[in-house]
Amino acid sequence: MANEMKQADGTKEAYRMFIGGQWKDASDGARMDVENPTTEEIIYTVPNGTVQDAQAALQSAADAQQAWAKLPAVERGQHLIALAAKIRENQEHLAKILVAEQGKTLGLAMGEVGVSADFLEYPAHGARRLEGDIFPSDNPDEHLLIHKVPYGVCVGILAWNFPFALACRKIGPALTAGNTMVVKPPEITPVAVLELGRLALEAGLPEGVLNVVTGDGAGMGRALVTNKLTRLVSMTGSTKTGQKIFADCAQNLTAVRLELGGKAPFILMEDGDVDKAVEGAMLSRYLNQGQVCTCSERFYIHEDVYDEFLEKYIAASRKLKLGDPMLDDTDVGPKVSLVELEKMEAMVQRAIDAGCKVEIGGKRPEGAGFEKGYWYEPTILTGANNDMEIMQDEIFGVVSPIMKISSFEQALELANDSDYGLSAFLFTNDNRRIQRAVGELEFGEIYVNRGMGEQRQGFHNGHKLSGTGGEDGKYGMENYLEKKTMYINFSQ
Repeated sequence: MANEMKQADGTKEAYRMFIGGQWKDASDGARMDVENPTTEEIIYTVPNGTVQDAQAALQSAADAQQAWAKLPAVERGQHLIALAAKIRENQEHLAKILVAEQGKTLGLAMGEVGVSADFLEYPAHGARRLEGDIFPSDNPDEHLLIHKVPYGVCVGILAWNFPFALACRKIGPALTAGNTMVVKPPEITPVAVLELGRLALEAGLPEGVLNVVTGDGAGMGRALVTNKLTRLVSMTGSTKTGQKIFADCAQNLTAVRLELGGKAPFILMEDGDVDKAVEGAMLSRYLNQGQVCTCSERFYIHEDVYDEFLEKYIAASRKLKLGDPMLDDTDVGPKVSLVELEKMEAMVQRAIDAGCKVEIGGKRPEGAGFEKGYWYEPTILTGANNDMEIMQDEIFGVVSPIMKISSFEQALELANDSDYGLSAFLFTNDNRRIQRAVGELEFGEIYVNRGMGEQRQGFHNGHKLSGTGGEDGKYGMENYLEKKTMYINFSQ
């Protein structure tokens, strides 16, 4: 059956959807192209699923859910551990697909696949620790019990930047908790996620527990979100899309968890370690071509260390190598699509028009190797002010707008002057400032004296327009459980 996931289609690999343990084309036969952003070639096609396909996937998940929930939690966990093992066995194959469809470097893609297995194993190993509560009743001969139970059918909507990891980040806790799931990867990077169907079959996951469907947001996505069978939606993506999903979920009062856009401030104070800050900035701005929601998007550098930081950051950025993401020595690959490239280009040009100075970059690279693909040079802009679009709207690329500051109070004010509240970075050796940041920085994830990189046992969540809900750790697991209160009277 695993061989049926693809069909012959000329020079392209044509994948099918995974519904109820079976490989399915769209009910009307429609398909979508998947482009390689390095070469601009169409390398895969996938079904453009319909409302009928969404219904079939949700019904399959609903049919499987009660039996799945009745399994002891530790048995559900063992299924996920088996799936994680299959992912590790196929790490290189999956990583090469991610490079081909998204443009990230091979090393980063290998890391994404490894993290994906972690995202399944961490909740699975904690299956025995799913807890409820017992409270004393006000009545004699009575117990008051709070059970935590699965919602039922969950839908996972994924962003294109880390599609495989985001899928597993949702699947792990959702299935461990006793839910079943329908996953919809993004239109432009769907293929690695479709491979999860094959691995689920090989790992022996019961049919219907995990389904993977493809299609556009307006059709397949909205059909999944608005269906009455869907009891919880977990989505990672842009704030604009998240707001639409939030509104759609209101129709059926469907539970919703949103991890949305960010505009992370990067603050370096005069007492901070400049070299460590540069190291953190290189990771937190350029990872995955800057296409990470937690990337440092705006820089606030104290005037006393501004020149030193700028000189060292420019020097380090100049050393980055753009090129074929399959090569080991490549640091920066292409943007994911022409649309994303042109969006970033336009933002940079408007920043220049508003008064920013280009220190390095600011254009597409030229010469051999860059005739095809969606490339952009690492770009550093100075002379920014907080009212500029470049300091307020998400860039999602290799562009660093930098602003000079004179005090910690100013840094806090400027950092919080944003609609977003996902992540923030602070470099200082003053413990008083660090403790103030805990209470005064309006962000769900704060990195002090290091670059980005959340851990499995933490909680990845945003404030303000950066989302509601969150992922990872015990609090992420709580998002996939609802409460049932039992008053048990045994007086007679």
